[in-house]
Amino acid sequence: MAEDTEWNAALRAQGILPAEPEVTEDQINEMLDQVISEKYGEKALEDRNLDELDELEDEEDDRVLEAYRRQRIAEMNAAARLEKYGTVTQISKPDYTVEVTEASKDTWVVLHLFQNHIQACKLINGILERIAARYRSTKFLKIVADQCIPNYPDRNVPTLLIYGEGDLKRNLVGIEQLGGMGTTVDHVEKLLKSIGAIHDTVLTTRRGDGDDDEESDQRRSGFRVNRASKEDEDDDDWD
Repeated sequence: MAEDTEWNAALRAQGILPAEPEVTEDQINEMLDQVISEKYGEKALEDRNLDELDELEDEEDDRVLEAYRRQRIAEMNAAARLEKYGTVTQISKPDYTVEVTEASKDTWVVLHLFQNHIQACKLINGILERIAARYRSTKFLKIVADQCIPNYPDRNVPTLLIYGEGDLKRNLVGIEQLGGMGTTVDHVEKLLKSIGAIHDTVLTTRRGDGDDDEESDQRRSGFRVNRASKEDEDDDDWD
């Protein structure tokens, strides 16, 4: 269409096509009146009294509020579809590909490698249960360590494997990388947020909204990974 207009303009410049008729001010006003009439009725705006104008304004406000209401409902429904987990589910090795690798293509997956007889694993399991209940769009799983990786040493548990986009994004090996035996829900929560594995959604309600964590109010879509410090990366060993 743009090329056709330019071609016609060139032909008119050469006198081959007649010049386009100019649009007069009266024609412009007539077109404006038509638009106003279609939107607000036959009576032009300048002919309406204050009460009629207020009524139009109220109608417009109602339309805006209704549009906003529909948008919020759509957002909440979308969030509800995402927030479908909420617990830490135990899996076995045959489940790994589907429950972890494949599932992480659509959502973040946090997998805890644990041993029942190790106190630090009990601590982390309890912490992850509380975090999973808050961040229901992230899938939290656990698996007995040596059932997942044969001969996996007890000194390496608890281990968190964090998946996103179908790949392993981070591995946190041992209780020290998770804050030691004195670690808390808030500490592990902030750690998972810094990696990008959990994020607030429109339906998430949490205590401590005054938290000064930069990402506590940030909404994310898709995946994003913030790398840890060089010291943490150097400590990411499995044996």
